[in-house]
Amino acid sequence: MENLIISPKTKIYELLEAYPQLEETLIALAPPFKKLKNPVLRKTIAKITTLSQAAIIAGLKVEELINSLRKKVGQKLDDILEADARDYVYQKPSWFDESRVIVFIDISNILNAGEQPVHEVLSAIKKLNQDEILKVTAPFVPAPLLDKTISMNYKHWLDQQAEDEYWIFFRQ
Repeated sequence: MENLIISPKTKIYELLEAYPQLEETLIALAPPFKKLKNPVLRKTIAKITTLSQAAIIAGLKVEELINSLRKKVGQKLDDILEADARDYVYQKPSWFDESRVIVFIDISNILNAGEQPVHEVLSAIKKLNQDEILKVTAPFVPAPLLDKTISMNYKHWLDQQAEDEYWIFFRQ
């Protein structure tokens, strides 16, 4: 499988299957990915997370991550990659009202159990009444979850509280 061309759309699982030697490089570039050593998380999170999403989680430019990985395996480096456009909302939106936060989910426990939080979060969003808000707490930017909610036209606000604590507010 070493014919895999590393791109922003490459899934972490595919990358590590094709180039297992890149695990340490990936962890060095993005310390949050130490969790990839957990076999359960590797089989769940890594199968759906793209390198573009991983770059966001790690706070890296997509080009830096991709070109660092490509360099390690001898692939051609690109100056510009077709990175997915990100529409993450980092500034407090006008619709946000703390008194309207009625549901809270900490996805850390879900992730530590080796499960995906996407279905639980989507289910909670669907149950919201108009103007009600869901608050999700996460240890990193949950890019796959945000991408899914954006594709479903849900509103969100991503508020970083600490290096390893993010609050994401969702509304229908």
